[in-house]
Amino acid sequence: MTTNTPDGLRAIVADPAGAVIGLDFDGTLSPIVPDPEDARIHPDGPAALARLGELVGAVLVVTGRPAAVAVEYGSLERVPGLVVLGHYGLERWEAGTLTAPPAHPGLARVRAELPSLVSRFDGVRIEDKERAVAVHTRRAPEPQAALDALREPVAELAAESGLAVEPGKFVLELRPPGMDKGMALRAFLEERQARSVLFAGDDLGDLAAFAAVRASGLPGVTVFSGSAELAVEADIVVDGPDGVMELLASIADAIEP
Repeated sequence: MTTNTPDGLRAIVADPAGAVIGLDFDGTLSPIVPDPEDARIHPDGPAALARLGELVGAVLVVTGRPAAVAVEYGSLERVPGLVVLGHYGLERWEAGTLTAPPAHPGLARVRAELPSLVSRFDGVRIEDKERAVAVHTRRAPEPQAALDALREPVAELAAESGLAVEPGKFVLELRPPGMDKGMALRAFLEERQARSVLFAGDDLGDLAAFAAVRASGLPGVTVFSGSAELAVEADIVVDGPDGVMELLASIADAIEP
């Protein structure tokens, strides 16, 4: 590491056994694509994470996706000691075992009413995530206009169903309340008695994790891999998943003799 390296990275390299490397999936490990079902991890991702998994205390993926989907799309079963927290921390995948609470009862109403609510918008699609439902406007002729028009009615449906709305880049996700990436990361750091932490993300949902890094009292570093408007919230800004892979490789290079 150079003389300009953030203190959090220095702490990770100096004491890798105490480090937690946390990452979002979409936009961080995987490029953003029009259809979420087509998302796959960066070609260098499995090897980069497996290498880090042998060097640091823990590699953690925190995602809005179902944990098992992230494992499949990321070929993450190969990463030593990896933990995947899906649905913003409601699900946990570890060593091939998935643990999760029952689905929220309000999702049944959302599944029944959401199709008619979005049907007047061309290109808008619904993604059923089992324990959450997302509305994507990325393929609409005017994605931002469709998102803005849907924001209020989706919020009303969520409130009536006892769910929360998680906004993102051309997406509104209806999910159970009471958990976010910051809460999930904070609990994991306490569980592992971490001594340093890095978290990389690219969207609004990752800001809670950035805040958890700052509030942890640990030497920490936040990495942003998304659009410029949120870059001010991070210690390091990289160019999408390509930049994330370069950063992970540089950390591993610095740790190894």
